[in-house]
Amino acid sequence: MDALLIVSFGGPEGPDDVVPFLENVTRGRGIPRERLVEVGAHYAHFGGVSPLNSLNRDLVAAVRAELDRRGVELAVLWGNRNWDPYLTDALSEARDLGVRRVFAFLTSAYSSYSGCRQYRENLHDALAAVQADDPTWQPEVHKARTYFNHPGFVEPLVDATRASLATVPPGSRLVFTTHSIPTADADRCDYVAQHRDVAATVAEVLGHSEWDLVYQSRSGAAHIPWLEPDIGDHLTALARAGAPGAVMVPIGFVSDHMEVIWDLDTVAAEVAAEVGLPVARAATPGTDPRFARMVVDLVVEQRGATEGQSVERPVMGQLGPRVVPCAAGCCPNPRGPRPALCGSDPA
Repeated sequence: MDALLIVSFGGPEGPDDVVPFLENVTRGRGIPRERLVEVGAHYAHFGGVSPLNSLNRDLVAAVRAELDRRGVELAVLWGNRNWDPYLTDALSEARDLGVRRVFAFLTSAYSSYSGCRQYRENLHDALAAVQADDPTWQPEVHKARTYFNHPGFVEPLVDATRASLATVPPGSRLVFTTHSIPTADADRCDYVAQHRDVAATVAEVLGHSEWDLVYQSRSGAAHIPWLEPDIGDHLTALARAGAPGAVMVPIGFVSDHMEVIWDLDTVAAEVAAEVGLPVARAATPGTDPRFARMVVDLVVEQRGATEGQSVERPVMGQLGPRVVPCAAGCCPNPRGPRPALCGSDPA
C-alpha cells in the first residue's frame, strides 16, 4: 500500500496553544518566553488560531477528491513539524495501515534549509521514532520534487495577480514577496534564483517589464544579515518615488497563513496606508483547484519515477524541474550528513 503524506508547518488552534506552539518552533534557539508571548499577541488578533491547519484540512480533502476522480489508490495522510497532527502521528497511521511507500509533499515550494532540508530532517526523526516502537516497519520514503515553477503553482499566481491589478491605479508596481532567510543560508541554495524565476514568469505573462522582489517576516538576531529589502521599507520607498500603487504578490507562500494575513494584510497594509500608497494583495494558490491537482501530479510523477517510468515534469520559467536528490551542497545540514531515508536523499 502507498500513501501521500502532506507535510506542513502546523499552527495553533486556540489561545492556549499559541505559546506552546511557538516553543516548538523556536526550541533550541534560546528565545525567552517573554518574546514568545509578544509574538503570540499577533495570533490574538485572530482568536489565537492560525488559519494553516484549516487550510491544510481543505487541501487534504481536495487531494482526496482529485485522487478519487482519477482512480488513483493512495492513502492521504497529513503531518506537521510543530503542532498536532505531528509527523510521528501521520507515520504511525501509515504503519498501522500497512503502508510500504510514503510519498511526501511539502507545503513549501522552494529550496532552502528551512523550507526543504529541515523538513527532511523532521521526516527522518519522525520515522526513527516510529521505528523505535516497531523496528519491523521499514517503509520507503520519497519526497516529491520542488515545485516553485510548476504550472499548478504559477498559473493561480498569475490569475490572482491579474485580479489584484484591476483594483489598484494603472501603473501600479508588482511587488513579489517571500519569507526572508539569513543571507548565509541563501548563499547555499537556489532560493533567490527560484523566486526571481517565478516573479519574472508572472510579470512576463501579465506584460509587466518592471517588478520587485522583496522580503518579509524576518526573525532572529539583529546582527545576522537577512535578505532585504523589507516589504514595509519598500512600500515606503515606492510612495516617496511617486508610484501610483502596488500589488503585493506573496509568491513565497502556498496559502494564506499567518505570515500572509498578519505581515501583509495587517502590518504591510498599515504601512501603505500611512504613506498614502494604494495596495492590493494577490491571493495565494492553496485554495485553487489547480494547486490540488498539482499535488497529485507530483506524487504520481514521483511514484512513476521510483518504478522506472519515464515521467513528464512540466515547468514555467527558465529553471528546469528540481528533482531529488538535491544538488550536492544545497542547504547543507549544519549537524553534518545523516543517513538517507529509505528511497530518499540524506537528511
